[in-house]
Amino acid sequence: MTACANVTPPCSAKISPPSAELRNTKWELTRWNLPPHSIGEVRTRQIPQGEASNPIYISFDANGQRVSGSTGCNRFTAELDEDSRGFSLSKIASTKLACSPQRMELENDFLYELNDYRSIVRNGDQLLMIGTDREVLSFSQRPIGNK
Repeated sequence: MTACANVTPPCSAKISPPSAELRNTKWELTRWNLPPHSIGEVRTRQIPQGEASNPIYISFDANGQRVSGSTGCNRFTAELDEDSRGFSLSKIASTKLACSPQRMELENDFLYELNDYRSIVRNGDQLLMIGTDREVLSFSQRPIGNK
């Protein structure tokens, strides 16, 4: 059951936190849970982590209007739109450097998730992005200094 611990947010977590709470923060993708099998087994996707491996990260700007980050290969940016249900990302754009086929597949899937997530949950220094396809991307907060 420990594999499920990072999937379900605790009761104290904030679902769809206001974007103001995320201003001037940086988040590294530390876990990617795939949709559970029919028997409920949680599967994870291998992702690069740590500065030496060009991690995937997302940063929220200081005035709450844009996000930017890295797919580990290319850089991306998006506009942040907010309404009473929370915020969403639009106009996602990225650079187009060529990387290994495995990295390009990971990048494409990550950008798809950014464009098509259902909800965001914050629990302290953890941010969960839950996709409409039931994939869960878990981010850990990082110091803003190293971009």
